[in-house]
Amino acid sequence: MPTSSDAATKLQIGVVNQPIRLHASALASAPNLPLIKRGSAGWIAQTQTRKTIDPFARFDAFREKGIWLNIPGPADTIDQDKDGVRSVLAEVGIGYIGWTHNTFANNQLPNAARSSIANQLYMGQNPTFSTANFVLVTYDLSRFGIPDGQIVVGAEQQYWTWKRPGPDRVGLNTFAYYQTFLDRKFELKFGYLRNANEFTGTLFGGISGSNMFALFQAGMSTNAAPTPAATLKYNFDDHLYNKVSVQRSISPDGPYAQITENPSGLNWSTANAGILFIDELGYKSKAAPGVPDTWLRAGIGLNNSRYKNLADPDQQRESGNNFHYIATDRQLWQSDVEGTPSRGIYGGFSIMGAPPDLNRISQYYELRLYAKGLFDSRPSDLIALVANNTTWSRFAVDAALAKGQLAHRNTTAITGTYTAHLAPGIYASLGLSYIHNPISVIHTHQTEHALNLLVSTLIFF
Repeated sequence: MPTSSDAATKLQIGVVNQPIRLHASALASAPNLPLIKRGSAGWIAQTQTRKTIDPFARFDAFREKGIWLNIPGPADTIDQDKDGVRSVLAEVGIGYIGWTHNTFANNQLPNAARSSIANQLYMGQNPTFSTANFVLVTYDLSRFGIPDGQIVVGAEQQYWTWKRPGPDRVGLNTFAYYQTFLDRKFELKFGYLRNANEFTGTLFGGISGSNMFALFQAGMSTNAAPTPAATLKYNFDDHLYNKVSVQRSISPDGPYAQITENPSGLNWSTANAGILFIDELGYKSKAAPGVPDTWLRAGIGLNNSRYKNLADPDQQRESGNNFHYIATDRQLWQSDVEGTPSRGIYGGFSIMGAPPDLNRISQYYELRLYAKGLFDSRPSDLIALVANNTTWSRFAVDAALAKGQLAHRNTTAITGTYTAHLAPGIYASLGLSYIHNPISVIHTHQTEHALNLLVSTLIFF
């Protein structure tokens, strides 16, 4: 699924085409129910349905609020409510969720140009393993009359055999306050946030994800690099929304520099980092009998951090970076209309862009086709086919050519994965990814192609 910790950074394609990630998302057995106004027919029907069919509904108040990432509830964990531990904690307003996400990538081509790990250039050039482990604890403030009120605290630990997509760390994942106003018309959240989970929605089907480095390079915070931020969402109705955030930018030198300088995630700022403003307008409709799942969103980001100018690296840093994105996901066919309407076939695309003089990735395009619960015998599995193209900064490419290096202007990848839901809280994914030019900007004759075997596991507790 992103980021294990959004592994960003590195200008290598480990970044551009990381192993398809399994993430805490719409894997939960309990549906991810949208915020609906109290007293409306939809709210009443939703409440009645939850009381009728979901024995774990009492834990819904303890799942993190305000994010698009649908982290599972206890029903989809390996321990569920064993010995009543979660029930006891819920009585005093406390909830928790944890997960471990492990990935492996290895180039299968016979001339893979293996190197020492210190000189590795892309994900899978050598057998590459990573693990990211999370724990989130929430406290329900609605018991004190605060509408949907919640405090959430999270920690993250990660380890990589190839350090560039990391680096290794143990630190803060989030520390946030959330509540709603005016019958859920407004949603407020502030604290140390990872805006990669608040904006864009890069996990399609809930468990596989798009590359977000085009946004991370322009300052968006990640799971491994949370920063102080405040977000405000306005819900025009049950579907149309506008969400804005004022965020302390991560380092203009990228997530790797951010994590190296601030591994705990507690520092207010890092060198040359300024303020990032994000605005997203979206329309989201969950699947229902005869109503396909639909999510349309578009956003912009404006950053006053001081970036190196790729057109003239010797001049002083300058501000004025920005990014934009458009993404769409639409259910094309429902395979179980009356039973689980979210099952079926989906299609989607993403477009991201940033100025080529301040960012190594100037454009990113993606097309995706995926199926959720295609087989009746495997109603929670996901099959995905994704094609993407990354356009590198023309200034970075021209600079490499001027030095006599082999350089390319685009990286293209095609990836197929199958993710199996093996048991409550246990997922495993197997995939294959062909990448043309897996290294950013420059290459050698031995590193023009990669065929990565991708293996991932995800366990919730």
